[in-house]
Amino acid sequence: MSLSRSDLEAGNEQTRLLEASHSGIKLTTLSEDELQRSLDETLQQQPPNSDIWIFAYGSLIWNPLIKSVERRAGIIHGWHRRFCTWMILGRGTPDSPGLLLGLDRGGSCRGVMYRIAAADVPSELLLIWRREMLAGVYIARWVKVFDGRQEFPAIAFVANRQHPRYAHQIPLTTTVNSIATASGKLGSCADYLMKTVEGLMAAGIKDRQLLLLRKQVLAKQQALLVSGDRSTLVPIYGQQP
Repeated sequence: MSLSRSDLEAGNEQTRLLEASHSGIKLTTLSEDELQRSLDETLQQQPPNSDIWIFAYGSLIWNPLIKSVERRAGIIHGWHRRFCTWMILGRGTPDSPGLLLGLDRGGSCRGVMYRIAAADVPSELLLIWRREMLAGVYIARWVKVFDGRQEFPAIAFVANRQHPRYAHQIPLTTTVNSIATASGKLGSCADYLMKTVEGLMAAGIKDRQLLLLRKQVLAKQQALLVSGDRSTLVPIYGQQP
């Protein structure tokens, strides 16, 4: 199962996190008022009644769920794509957490940007805020995206390094093991990785680091399958369980 637009419109993400909190999982979430205030503060940095660009680097590429009037590939500098936040819901659990992509400091990142028409900005960005900002693991930041011809100001969601679930300098083996074995109500962490790679490739973007990580995750899953250790094995991507 994947997150749907109707989930965001109905506030189902808030409900899911609240239910998890009531079950004993320690979570901090923003209220609807806090989300709206954060959105309003971010939009104050651009002229009113103007189109807004959103920079996507992960699931927003292959499951955007928003109405946009234009989509194009671009690159930002000063940030790189990394699995840098522990995921204990959605595609992981507290006992077997997955990892979530974020933009971390340094380097560069190729991704996809969406232009949202001015008339749709209030409603569409609220849906994005409910999706990306609810748990506090991201910070909304204006970045400059270069499409090969010109630069565009766009909103990107960068990793919140102060969040308790920020994963700082974890070993590659830990990253591979987590992605290969973690799963939750929204599916497996491996599926999240594979779909991101496919989404990037469809946009003409080859992320060598993610391609190598995909190879390592698939090898780890295959090794678990061969060893007979099914206690942590999720379905190998592209194969039926």
